[in-house]
Amino acid sequence: MMKSLALRYPLLSHVPTAEHKANRWFVVMGAVLIQLCLGVIYAWSVFTPHLREAPFGFSTAQTQVIFSVGLASFAVFMVLAGKWQAHVGPVIVARTGGLLLALGYVSCKIFGSSFIGMLLTIGLLGGAGIGLAYVVPIAVGVKWFPDKKGLITGLAVAGFGFGALIWIKLAGSWGNLIEHYGVLNVFFIYGVAFWVLVTLGSLWMRNPPEGWTPPSQVSGDRSDMTDKTPTCEMQPRQMLRTREFYMLWVMFVFGALAGLMVIGIIQLFGIEALQARAGMSLSKASATAGTAMAVFYAISNGVGRIVWGVVSDRIGRKPALTLMMLGQAVMMLLFYYMGGVPVLLFIGAAMIGFNFGGNFALFPAATADYFGSKHVGANYGWMFTAYGFGGILGPIMAGVFKDMGAERGLAAWQPAFIIGGLTCLVAAIIGLSLPLRPAGRNEPG
Repeated sequence: MMKSLALRYPLLSHVPTAEHKANRWFVVMGAVLIQLCLGVIYAWSVFTPHLREAPFGFSTAQTQVIFSVGLASFAVFMVLAGKWQAHVGPVIVARTGGLLLALGYVSCKIFGSSFIGMLLTIGLLGGAGIGLAYVVPIAVGVKWFPDKKGLITGLAVAGFGFGALIWIKLAGSWGNLIEHYGVLNVFFIYGVAFWVLVTLGSLWMRNPPEGWTPPSQVSGDRSDMTDKTPTCEMQPRQMLRTREFYMLWVMFVFGALAGLMVIGIIQLFGIEALQARAGMSLSKASATAGTAMAVFYAISNGVGRIVWGVVSDRIGRKPALTLMMLGQAVMMLLFYYMGGVPVLLFIGAAMIGFNFGGNFALFPAATADYFGSKHVGANYGWMFTAYGFGGILGPIMAGVFKDMGAERGLAAWQPAFIIGGLTCLVAAIIGLSLPLRPAGRNEPG
């Protein structure tokens, strides 16, 4: 009787069936679809050169403030989303996020010709929508795949990195949308697409039944588990009292600072570096810098999320985090010198994007490892505030350095890269100090 009911109603049963296995992979499909839309925030650099020209006339710092406000709003609303979905479920939260993201971009068509208008629509409202929707695929995915946390968080957020490629190329060389329709009309088109696609992806954002156990654990095969010891289940208030949370949080701030700074300035820095060192024309330098971001950074960002997730499942979260931060420190310190040579610009952009993408596989998986999967949505929302801090510090810092040292030309960019490299080095040192497992793992949830 139980077996027949399980086969007929797989979502109402604790018994793993072939349908359960299929259902949890549909969750991954929905997650990728949602994240493709949310990744538009990483397409910001394709718009910044146009925003510095008429009719906008924004300064470099203003373009980075809009980007940073979007990142900060993203991070703050993730905390709210983690709490809210525990009460109303993931579907409603994902759809609300998609609606706010769409409204932000659509309303920019009306209000976005001014700096304040674009700050409120694309930055504040659009960022809020991304924050609400982003946490849902991660929280749902970890619950369906406790046996593959690194892999599944990597897959769930890979679409975010690949989404940047799609939206950059549609606006630029694939669709030439900016050239044909202008920046504000492109935002409007994107907003409509976001609402449709996020709503579709939300159809699969449903938690597993209470007591769900993956087939590998039921059959006794735990060879793919990173941690074979039962995990504690901490609520946010418990997590916030642990030393491990703050170690991970600071590492995430520094990793986000470096990666988001490069996303925000790579188009502007690349153009200047290629003109100054390679003698390129403005149009050729712009196309080359755009390729560095839209192809090499964006694709590597998506690939890095998957690869670092898989690597961390094999070698453990602590060594993976340490290696990733160390590699990023080296690349940030070298990137200023690589930017003027097209091949080296591509390699540097790819490596920084690859390492930056790893943050979004490793930190949610580490949050689940250290503090449990039951409250991972709320817990990771708090962890993700580090991303907001890094998003404010990195891009704005680079923009301010550039505006203050405009008379120095290309050299005005160098201090920001040095700071980014040194902070990632500090993050790697913190990673070496992380315990393998947190103290208090047996605290009740």
